[in-house]
Amino acid sequence: MSADGVSSVGSAPAVRAARPVLVTGGAGFIGCNLADRLAREGHDVVVYDVLARAGVEANLDWLKRRHPRRISTVIADVRDTGSLDAVAHDAGAVFHLAAQVAVTTSLTAPVDDFDVNVRATLSLLESLRAAGGTTPVVFASTNKVYGDLGDLEMRLEDGAYLPTDPTVRRYGVSEGRPLDFHTPYGCSKGAADQYVLDYARSFGLPTAVLRMSCIYGPRQMGTEDQGWVAHFLIRALAGERISIYGDGRQVRDILHVDDAVDAYMAVWRDIGRVSGRAFNLGGGPANAVSLRRLLAHIEDLVGRPVPLDFSDWRAGDQRYFVADTRRAHEELGLKPAKGWREGVAELAAWLAEARGLKLADHLVEAASRCA
Repeated sequence: MSADGVSSVGSAPAVRAARPVLVTGGAGFIGCNLADRLAREGHDVVVYDVLARAGVEANLDWLKRRHPRRISTVIADVRDTGSLDAVAHDAGAVFHLAAQVAVTTSLTAPVDDFDVNVRATLSLLESLRAAGGTTPVVFASTNKVYGDLGDLEMRLEDGAYLPTDPTVRRYGVSEGRPLDFHTPYGCSKGAADQYVLDYARSFGLPTAVLRMSCIYGPRQMGTEDQGWVAHFLIRALAGERISIYGDGRQVRDILHVDDAVDAYMAVWRDIGRVSGRAFNLGGGPANAVSLRRLLAHIEDLVGRPVPLDFSDWRAGDQRYFVADTRRAHEELGLKPAKGWREGVAELAAWLAEARGLKLADHLVEAASRCA
């Protein structure tokens, strides 16, 4: 390991008094927020990331500045089984967030999507099984494992799609919903989700899965394909047009990244009890919002209209997804999630500061909360 705490590709971190926590995809949006929390709580963290996504180098630099003695890095692809095996064998716990995350990319490169999301996950599980099979694994899955929910009857109310089923309308989509993989991305993440759960059943590896809805917050460098809340804000702050696929009346539950990190930490702390379980992770009904309603809030924040372009629905798009989060809150002891209006205002303030833009007066207070 070099003096700055970075190990070269293919080498394991130096032996420490306590085994480090491995975060694959640790320079990404959720990964870096999770790594920051782990380091703040006194854990040594290995950030494993190929740094392929624009902006993640800045996240890694931020982590190193904040925790120079806690954060070490391995710059490698999760498909590099030698590098992954080396760090996995030394890990005290693994948060597996590294993935191919875009539905659009999976449609153009399904084999690459499979290799990153399925084959690499299986290789990681095998490495941990070979190392003794006692290392906890918390896996980042997706609500896309439930398919497009096309069988749910919807109706338009107040400019938003809402289910007619009273239970789904009140609580959202539960973990009891049958899995139904759509698009190569849905298939690859769903297959990995099931492998992770089955390694608890078949081999006793302590694993759990979090099926995430839409997560947003500071350090999110959103694009049109992934991280859409931040993408909308980035475009609006720059005065640029936003593309909407579908009619904008689709509904999502959005969750602040701090609340998501709380859930990851809670699963790890109680992995002995929840091993082999999957939990929905989202904002729930209290944080369900249509795209059009969110855009109206963004217009209020930036103080001007946001020009929109509309295109056809994309493959696998859900007109409605709200996570039933009762299982996660009851079994993991999670606190109520931050309200979406406050959270989006905080993200707008953080993005404005990160881009050197002058903040509007009504964003200044939110910016101070993000510092």
